[in-house]
Parts: sequence; structure tokens; C-alpha cells
Amino acid sequence: QVQLIESGGGLVQAGDSLRLSCAASGRTFSSYAMGWFRQAPGKERQFVASVTWGLSSTRYADSVKGRFTISGDNAKNTVYLQMNSLKPEDTAVYYCAVSVIRGIFNYWGQGTQVTVSS
Repeated sequence: QVQLIESGGGLVQAGDSLRLSCAASGRTFSSYAMGWFRQAPGKERQFVASVTWGLSSTRYADSVKGRFTISGDNAKNTVYLQMNSLKPEDTAVYYCAVSVIRGIFNYWGQGTQVTVSS
């Protein structure tokens, strides 16, 4: 069984930066991709960013393009999310996810809270 733990969330002001980290543990495995999702109160969980290791490909939601950067280490099953120029609308619980099979996010973390004040 794979477990993912997110960290790095907190309370910041608009325009500030924050770096989220996610580490997978529990058993040895090789992931196809890892990504970040977020969920604000009363809203559905939405895609934020992902990295596909083999293709060296990254994807971003339109709302975060140019502000967020995803990176990581496939060998260590670790992923990061550098968030710059944060906005109040970025406030949400951010979840890390890992894909073992292409197109499917198999495992999810418990989330880390990011709050951006005006």
C-alpha cells in the first residue's frame, strides 16, 4: 500500500510564495506520473498540475499557468509545487496524487491547507 504525505501549506498574503512537498512511502514502486489537485470549501476538487516522468511532460490548469511550477524526483517518488504570486482564489486544501497506471490517479494524500489572505 502506498501512502502520500503533503506538507508546506500555511497562511500567506496575496502575492507571496509557497512551496508544497509530497513524499510517497509504504512500499517500493515506480509511478507513471504525479500531480496536484485542490479543493476549496463548497467546490469540487480540481486539477492543478501534473508531471509525467517518462515523457518529461508537465501540465497546468489555466488558472495557475505562469505562477505555479511542478517538479520532483521520480526515483524518490517525491513531487513539489512551487506557488508564486498567490491569490486569494488559490485558497484550498491541496492534495498530492500518484498515477501508477497511465490516465488513473491511484493514490491520494490527506491534503495540506493553503490560505491566501488579501
